[in-house]
Amino acid sequence: MLDANTTAQLRSYLERLQQPIELVASLDDSPGAQDIGELLQEIAPLSPLITLRLDGSDARRPAFQIRRVGTDMGVRFAAIPMGHEFTSLILALLQAGGHPPKVDAEVIEQIKNLDGDFVFETWMSLTCHNCPDVVQAFNLMAVLNPRIKHTAIDGGLFQAEVEERQIMAVPYVTLNGQPFGSGRMEISEILAKIDTGAAQRDAAKLSAKAPFDVLIVGGGPAGAAAAVYAARKGIRTGIVAERFGGQTLDTLGIENFISVQETEGPKFAAALEAHVRAYDVDIMNGQRVATLSAAAQLGGLATVTLDNGAELKARTVILSTGARWRNVNVPGEAEYRTKGVAYCPHCDGPLFKGKKVAVIGGGNSGVEAAIDLAGVVQHVTLIEFLDQLKADAVLVNKLKSLPNVSIHTNAQTTAITGDGQKVNGLRYKDRATSAEHLVELAGVFVQIGLVPNTDFLKNGAVELSKFGEIIVDAKCHTNVPGVFAAGDVTTVPYKQIIIAAGEGSKAALSAFDHLIRTPAV
Repeated sequence: MLDANTTAQLRSYLERLQQPIELVASLDDSPGAQDIGELLQEIAPLSPLITLRLDGSDARRPAFQIRRVGTDMGVRFAAIPMGHEFTSLILALLQAGGHPPKVDAEVIEQIKNLDGDFVFETWMSLTCHNCPDVVQAFNLMAVLNPRIKHTAIDGGLFQAEVEERQIMAVPYVTLNGQPFGSGRMEISEILAKIDTGAAQRDAAKLSAKAPFDVLIVGGGPAGAAAAVYAARKGIRTGIVAERFGGQTLDTLGIENFISVQETEGPKFAAALEAHVRAYDVDIMNGQRVATLSAAAQLGGLATVTLDNGAELKARTVILSTGARWRNVNVPGEAEYRTKGVAYCPHCDGPLFKGKKVAVIGGGNSGVEAAIDLAGVVQHVTLIEFLDQLKADAVLVNKLKSLPNVSIHTNAQTTAITGDGQKVNGLRYKDRATSAEHLVELAGVFVQIGLVPNTDFLKNGAVELSKFGEIIVDAKCHTNVPGVFAAGDVTTVPYKQIIIAAGEGSKAALSAFDHLIRTPAV
């Protein structure tokens, strides 16, 4: 299972173990069980602190448990954790063996003090780049609190369970047998859902903070760049974000950020956060902004109010809240979201192996999604509203060369149909003839662009364009003195990571210029 290089690296990691751990396998006669057994037999000899047992009693097989000797630590994999989940396996081994996690001490104490019995199960796929963060968060909670149990389940290995539960998107999480959540979740989001007093405590703590010179709203490339540039000026800098990394967390491959030939979105997001943390920046992650109230007079303090009721004060504010996937807004989309309607082909594509799917959108993202899916599913139907595909010619040529792809241009999606449990088709209208068509399929991937995250500004706090973007000038000024904006949330054209980072840097420099020219009230 492991090549020589991987084995050497894993052996090096396992030197960090501080306490003995056991790998307890519950196997059967399936090919998956043979692979799990082979993997565990290769891992166990890499450290004298690891022992392997084959007498596990888990009902779900094949699976294995990682536990500290003398405990019943609830970390389980019903999976062969390779691919994107190999890091999850390494971290689970290290954390079970006493290696300290890279998590704030306050978060660790919050997890340890959770009151209740929690049994989490996460269905994931080994090709999903969003799944590892979710798996790792729940594994850490199970390591720190003996009343928390977690099993990571490979949907491809347990296809019958996926069908039975009608799971159409990963990661999909249950708590004590009931639906808990789907999609990427930060550990702060998880704790907010199960720790009922967390929001009130957070609000009090955040409201007590002293005013910032620069407060950045949003933790994507624009927000991270703004934070670094502001902190380097020696001014009091804070950044409040719903999830650090923003949309890059949902991006698989990044190949056009100059000087970085190739990387993956989650890895890039982690690098953004690490760079910001290298400076004196107050990072407030896992927080959604509710409203912005600009300063009543020049040089006064603006107020940013969070969903939990906390109020943050700042002399200047930089808005960099980015954008989100655009919905197609047809009957059935909301009803069947995560039940066949998906937005990430890399994450959810493997769940539709051997089935028929559709992709809505003929731009680069839609055509790339169709090409990607064509290698996994039985057939892909691509639906494009305009009379021709908008993607780059090289992508269009590649798509047209694939034998299991149908392309319909000048086609308007009118409905996504289902049986009440999951998607079973898509309706579209030929815009030239008005003829209606029904395509029978199991999944629909929506790839039609982005919507700016400006809902919290609809009270008129700053001027927005007809598309909901924040209107800015060449120096990132909004129409409100002391309030700046940067990145995909603004009217700046070409929504690219490198452009957002440049705009964030520019916004920070403009904010600093404003501060040195405007006396504080």
